[in-house]
Amino acid sequence: MALLHGYAVLLCGLMLWAGGVCAELRIFTESARPTAFEEDGELRGFGVDVVRALIARTSRPATIQVLPWTRAYSIAQREPDVGLFAMVRTVDREKRFQWVGPILQGKGRFYSLKARQLRIDDLDAVAASGPLAVPKQWYSYEVLSRMGLDNLYGVPTPDIMVSMFRHGRVKLIALEDILLEDMLAPAGLTPADVQPHMPFMETAYYIAFSLDTDPAIIAEWQQQLAEMRRDGSFSAIFRQWLPGVEPP
Repeated sequence: MALLHGYAVLLCGLMLWAGGVCAELRIFTESARPTAFEEDGELRGFGVDVVRALIARTSRPATIQVLPWTRAYSIAQREPDVGLFAMVRTVDREKRFQWVGPILQGKGRFYSLKARQLRIDDLDAVAASGPLAVPKQWYSYEVLSRMGLDNLYGVPTPDIMVSMFRHGRVKLIALEDILLEDMLAPAGLTPADVQPHMPFMETAYYIAFSLDTDPAIIAEWQQQLAEMRRDGSFSAIFRQWLPGVEPP
């Protein structure tokens, strides 16, 4: 595998030396803890560290850029040599992208403030609870809509959702367990302040590449991700950002 990587790097170098083009990959992400966020002018996060490690191990130069999710998603469907993380892999999206991963797995649940002492055991109780705030660009919004919930309240960002929750404008929110602590923090809440209720989906997150990206790049990234799992570097990054969560 190391030999194949060396050949790939050499080939890219020879292309540049001969006046050819070894196109730079553009890797997009949205600002969402703990996957990617900016702090003191620096891009940080679990997904950022994993992708940077993969860039260092693979042959094609690449840059990481933060964009709004809808814009990044649109570009990744139209242009070559584009990656996007972290994306939930679904049946609807399967043929629209090429996939590297998984890098993260989670379970979506409904949450209420413990002080409300709510009992939510089924979707009828969810529907009867009042408006359910969910970021409209999230895959969970699509899932809950298909489940027939007519009380969805689409919001632009997770921060707005949690702020509404904190100030009592909604009784329930829908979040994934792996994101809970980081999503609650900006509103001054902790996991101890909320009550988890019934799960509604399980998800696996990947690095998605545009269909016009060379499949050899996808294969190389997948191979190097497997190597990171074998040598322990993936687990080290995972434990740093998500202690107590089981790696995929």
